[in-house]
Amino acid sequence: MGLSDIQDRIRKAEAAAGRAEGSATLIAVSKQQPPARVEAILQEGHRVFGENRVQEAAEKWPAYRERFDGIALHLIGPLQTNKARQAMDLAQAIHSVDRPKLAATLARLAQERGACPELFVQVNTGEEPQKAGVLPADVDGFVAECRRLDLPVRGLMCIPPIDEEPSLHFAMLAKFAARNGLEGLSMGMSGDFETAISFGATHVRVGAAIFGARAAQG
Repeated sequence: MGLSDIQDRIRKAEAAAGRAEGSATLIAVSKQQPPARVEAILQEGHRVFGENRVQEAAEKWPAYRERFDGIALHLIGPLQTNKARQAMDLAQAIHSVDRPKLAATLARLAQERGACPELFVQVNTGEEPQKAGVLPADVDGFVAECRRLDLPVRGLMCIPPIDEEPSLHFAMLAKFAARNGLEGLSMGMSGDFETAISFGATHVRVGAAIFGARAAQG
């Protein structure tokens, strides 16, 4: 597997779903990957990457941006409010807006800066107690609150439970997005991104299938 194989599979999934080529953006999830692997993907021309932790992103991406033009960084992991300012400086999109306190912080910082990354509301579609995200019953109210704060909510994000059929969760997320007039659907990872595309995913988050297994955390 590798970048070109994943790109080809995305194109085939788009075609199978009757979608335009390029309608699903590939986010190459580079968290905990060694520099040589990340640079290899950059050298191949890919420019959209995902990181889980603000600290790791801050250590890696400013230097890459000095060498490679057009990088778009997506933060896809849980975001602490005290890291929000740094996240907004680093990222073009944040996929894990999941609670009122974070939304209020982002809104305040956006007013200060006069700009804000694209935002995705994370939905805990499986209602898993150990997982972040807005519960399904609260999605409509939370999206409305983000809009009241003038936040640029692009769409919704989910991570289905590992032991459940992901298509059920992708369908749920698509329904919530349509109901709230949102176009963005951040869903699908290495094992199920083709299914996610069939349900309308606009952003798929693929790591191991591109880079190989992640390095062990220190």
